Amino acid sequence: MKKLLLSIGAAFLLAAGAQAQTSYGLKAGVNLGKYSNVPEASKDFQKNNVSFYVTGFADIPVAPQFSIQPGVSLQGKGSKFEYDGDAGDGSSTLNVMSIEVPVNAVYYIPAGSGNVFLGAGPYVGFNISGKNKIKGNVAGVGGEGEYDLSFSGDDKDMNLIDAGANFMAGYKFNNGLLINAGYGLGLTNLNPDSGDKYSSRVLSFGLGFQF
Repeated sequence: MKKLLLSIGAAFLLAAGAQAQTSYGLKAGVNLGKYSNVPEASKDFQKNNVSFYVTGFADIPVAPQFSIQPGVSLQGKGSKFEYDGDAGDGSSTLNVMSIEVPVNAVYYIPAGSGNVFLGAGPYVGFNISGKNKIKGNVAGVGGEGEYDLSFSGDDKDMNLIDAGANFMAGYKFNNGLLINAGYGLGLTNLNPDSGDKYSSRVLSFGLGFQF
């Protein structure tokens, strides 16, 4: 965690020293979330949880065709399990909202009427809300219901911090329109108990505009 925070701090310092013109942008789109290392009995039943993201960012050029992009992002994460057979006949949907602070290094490649861009960098996220919604018969429990997730205290359901790495690619038109895809690779353990470790995995697609 210390190395991750130091990397983010160094990126901000580098960006602050840049003399080129800073631009700003907004991106939004669809998230497809899962978790890594789920129990073997549930692995075959895990599906993508469909959610959304909204990200505001600054693009700070530090060299020709190369920028640092710090930002703030609202990210919908989680996972969905659809059971049948011996495991039950129902579904369990975990929806988690997280506020992230990403810092990406982005490289632009001129192409046609714009630029292809590729980027990567660290992020630190804070899980702020979540719900688990159950339908049907799951793990021997029948009926429907939902409960709020807790991220603090002795009986918390999930750890508060979700840090990791971002990967992004897309196309920026000369008028500022963005078409982008990304992948969030969680590197922290979200399990507050002594059981198996698991972390977030998020594939995203969206549109944006850079001013």
